[in-house]
Amino acid sequence: MDNEQIKKAIEELKKQTKKRNFSQSYDLIINLKNLDTKQHPVDFFAGLHFPFGKKVKVAAFVDQALKEQADKFCDLTIEENDFPKYSDKKEMKKLAESYDYFIAQAPLMPKVAKAFGKVFGMKGKMPNPKLGCVVPPNANLDVLVKKLNQSVKLVAKKATNLQCMVGKEDQKEEEVIDNILTVYQAVLKQVPNEMQNIKSVLLKLTMSKAVKV
Repeated sequence: MDNEQIKKAIEELKKQTKKRNFSQSYDLIINLKNLDTKQHPVDFFAGLHFPFGKKVKVAAFVDQALKEQADKFCDLTIEENDFPKYSDKKEMKKLAESYDYFIAQAPLMPKVAKAFGKVFGMKGKMPNPKLGCVVPPNANLDVLVKKLNQSVKLVAKKATNLQCMVGKEDQKEEEVIDNILTVYQAVLKQVPNEMQNIKSVLLKLTMSKAVKV
């Protein structure tokens, strides 16, 4: 898959899609083959070079060392004395569903795991060390939040397709193309036989049918 193939797919989408009164999202769909995702699930984050049109919501479990930064750069700051507010399971579920990512200051992580682990673990919302979401007290949260706003999650645990947002209609076309290629290359690294595990690559807009890339 290369730039020209993606450009042609974008042109085709533009031709067949009516103009809407909002900026539609580009969604990339990668269908897999020759891979049992129940035995070998695909579950990872891909870091993009450009934003993809959705501002993610980030909550942070911190103490005084990072409170000022969390208040400035995150959407919600949760200190240890706030934990009892979420002791009710419904409130905890609501919290987990309201935010895309959770950051935790490393010294607080055992307490976060004890208080929130059961609910957050089931929903895949525990602070993820691989994504850099378990941080030291001297972390730069501005840089981390920017990174999270350019990260997409791709999951195939039972199904054989991966899907994620890669851009918006009103975004520069070269940025959308770059994001698509970045996700595609990241997927190739995650599957055992690279291109042999790729059945097809499709691109669609929010209100359109998918076209083959």
